[in-house]
Amino acid sequence: MPSTIGVFAGITATFLSSVKPVSAMETLCADGISVNTALGCIPVQMDKFIAWLLPYLFGIGGGIAFLLIIYGFILITTSNGDPKAVQGAKETITSALVGLLICIFAIFLLRLITVDILKIPGIS
Repeated sequence: MPSTIGVFAGITATFLSSVKPVSAMETLCADGISVNTALGCIPVQMDKFIAWLLPYLFGIGGGIAFLLIIYGFILITTSNGDPKAVQGAKETITSALVGLLICIFAIFLLRLITVDILKIPGIS
């Protein structure tokens, strides 16, 4: 039976021998100012990066709220009439809905302040 250190050394040597050096110029996207990653072309300028990141963050927040609502309904279904379990499940659902509303109002307030009031260029 091979030793753990020998196996680890073999795996490490295999990975290190297959690594190809990459220069920064090879990772740029077609526009020349974004970096190509597994998530796509990510902008490196702060304003464009935030504009790229915010939809993903709000989408993740909405997905988590949706999963918490489903979890709350499962808790209600499996509570067998226990008042404490039903109350906990209702609080879970209420918290998820409040979090979802906060995400929606945050998008609205962000656009209201940055686009309509301050008229910051580049944010739409």
